[in-house]
Amino acid sequence: VINQTISDVRTAYWRAVSADRLLRRLRALEARAVRTLRDSEQLSTDGDTSPLTALTYQRELVEIQQTLQGLQRDLAVAKSQLSALMNVRPTTKYRLAQPKRRLSKLRLPWGAEEMVRIALENRPELNEVHYRQRINSKEAKLKLLELLPNLNLFIGANADTNDFLTNNNWIGWGARASWNLMKVFQYPAQKAIIRAQDDLLDQRALALTMSTMTQIYVARARYLLARKGFATATKHLNIQRSILGQIRASKDLEQASQQTLIREEMNTLVSEARFDIAYADLQNAFANIYSSIGLDPYDEGYTGNEDVQTLAKSLRDLWRTRGAS
Repeated sequence: VINQTISDVRTAYWRAVSADRLLRRLRALEARAVRTLRDSEQLSTDGDTSPLTALTYQRELVEIQQTLQGLQRDLAVAKSQLSALMNVRPTTKYRLAQPKRRLSKLRLPWGAEEMVRIALENRPELNEVHYRQRINSKEAKLKLLELLPNLNLFIGANADTNDFLTNNNWIGWGARASWNLMKVFQYPAQKAIIRAQDDLLDQRALALTMSTMTQIYVARARYLLARKGFATATKHLNIQRSILGQIRASKDLEQASQQTLIREEMNTLVSEARFDIAYADLQNAFANIYSSIGLDPYDEGYTGNEDVQTLAKSLRDLWRTRGAS
C-alpha cells in the first residue's frame, strides 16, 4: 500500500508541478487562439487574404486549440489529486517547488534478472504465501499428534477425621490414558485436505511468481519507453524554441507575419506542456518499478514518530541511492 501511495504521489506531484507552471499560460494562450481565429475569419470575410490561406491558418489554430484543451483536461485535476493523496483539504492553497527536469538523474541500478531476484525476496504477496505454507506444514504435524493417546498424571493428598482408620492421612497418585478413536478415522480425510491446501498454495506461489516477473518486465519496458519519450520531447522542445527564436528575429526584420509568430508561440507552449507530461510519465514509470520489486520505501530505522523534515530527508537519501532524482 505504501509503495502504491508513493507511486501515485510521484505521478500526481509532477503533473501538479506542470499545472502550476503551465495551466494559466495554457488558458491565456487558448483565449489568444480564439481571438486570432476570429480575426482570421474576419480577414477572410473581408477578402484581405485568399480563402485557402485563411482556411489553412484557421485549421492550424483549431488543431492547436484542441491540443491546448486536451492538455488542460490532463492537468486541471492534478493538484486536487495530489491534495487527496496528501490528506489536505481541497480548498487549501499551497505552492509546489519547481525542480529542474534532467533525464540523467534517473537510472536503474539493477538489471532485469537481479530485479526479479529482489522481488521474489521482498514482494509481500509471495511472503504471505510462504507463511501460509509453513502454517499448513505445522497443521499437518498437529493432526498427526492428535492421533496419539492422551496420558494424564495425577497426584493428591487426602485426609479423613474418622478415628477408626489406621491411616487418617495418605497420598494418592496414578496415571490415566484415553484414546479418541474417531480421530483415527477422520485422519485420512484431514490429511487429504491439508495435502490439497499444500497443492493450492504451491500453485498460488507459482502464479504469483509468474505475475511478479511479468510486472517487473512490463514496468522495466514502460520505463525504457518513457525515457525515450522524454528524450524525444526534450529534442522537440529545443527545436521548437529555436524555431520561435528564428521567427521572432524575422518578425523584428518584418520578414515574418504576426500570424506566424502567434502560431509558433502556441506550438512552443504546447511543446513545453508535452515535455512536462512526458517527464511526469517517466517519474510514474520509475516509481512503478520499485512498486513491482516490493522494496521498503523507507529505512529500517523508521519508527513513525519522525517529523516531516526528518522523514523527507530520509526518503530523499534512500531514493537517491536507488537511482531516483
